[in-house]
Amino acid sequence: MPLSDLRFLALNAWLKRIFNADVTPTLISGDASFRRYFRVQHKDISYIVMDSPPELIKVLPFVNLANAYSDKGVDVPQVIEVNAEDGFLLLSDLGDIQLLSVLNSDNVYAYYRDALRLLDKVSLVIDNGESGLPLYDAAFVQLELDIFSDWLIKRHLVIELDEKTQNMLKTAFSFLIENVEAQPKVGMHRDYHSRNLMLQNEQLKVIDFQDAVLGPVTYDAVSLLRDCYVRWPDALVEQLMTQHFEQVKSSGQLDRGVSIATYTRWFDLMGLQRHIKAAGIFSRLKYRDDKPAYMADIPLTLEYIRDISARYPELEIFSAWIADSIIPAVEAKL
Repeated sequence: MPLSDLRFLALNAWLKRIFNADVTPTLISGDASFRRYFRVQHKDISYIVMDSPPELIKVLPFVNLANAYSDKGVDVPQVIEVNAEDGFLLLSDLGDIQLLSVLNSDNVYAYYRDALRLLDKVSLVIDNGESGLPLYDAAFVQLELDIFSDWLIKRHLVIELDEKTQNMLKTAFSFLIENVEAQPKVGMHRDYHSRNLMLQNEQLKVIDFQDAVLGPVTYDAVSLLRDCYVRWPDALVEQLMTQHFEQVKSSGQLDRGVSIATYTRWFDLMGLQRHIKAAGIFSRLKYRDDKPAYMADIPLTLEYIRDISARYPELEIFSAWIADSIIPAVEAKL
């Protein structure tokens, strides 16, 4: 890292005080936020260091949630040292193997089955030990949906929406918000997918949980099964979706009177809302945060949006607009 990187210099000084020795942090990644992650080695033990500028993202919410998840039996990074003032954390190292990197048609069912079972524990985290998790309510969802309009449609595609299209989007988004409000609420990871599940000694470990909320029972399941970064056959998704349906009924998180048809509708529309949000966020990452790599993931999110919305008469016009106007416009700018 350049010597002009003052945060990196401060990080090095902090690590030297902890280990009482010089160590060499190696940048391993930034995520879709303002955080950076480094790996350090000391006495043959590997650690992860989080660098999170405190004026942008404070570290204590991560620490509190890590403890809350651990208390419920979810394997997450152990917090070893905390420097809240400067925004540094020393964490245990869960390795480099993202679940996505090992998935194939032969093993995806078994891994996703286990990941769905893990949601039984994830969903029990409804507070961070100090206060309840934020509620994923109508206002929260509207803000997320607006990211699509503001960053993908207006900023990236430079499309000015006429009044008719604005009204169409308002109707479609209201329909999706009603779906959120109709569902039972559980502890929700909010970004539960194959890049945020690590494999260590063939055990699933969970990362990137710091934005957890209290939200719809289908959210994390559809986030996993209709992953923004990979698409699996519908028959497989439906099989695993049914497993989660039975799972949450058995746990009492879903009333036994709720039918599979109702659950499927909740699941489909929840995934649709997530993909709309994701398409907007991927664009915002490029233009606001100078992280253009995520733009390559927009076409898959739009395919999901087109295909799933076409299943519902209330969204047929929206689906056609995505298919006829938005997908061609995005492809033209690739």
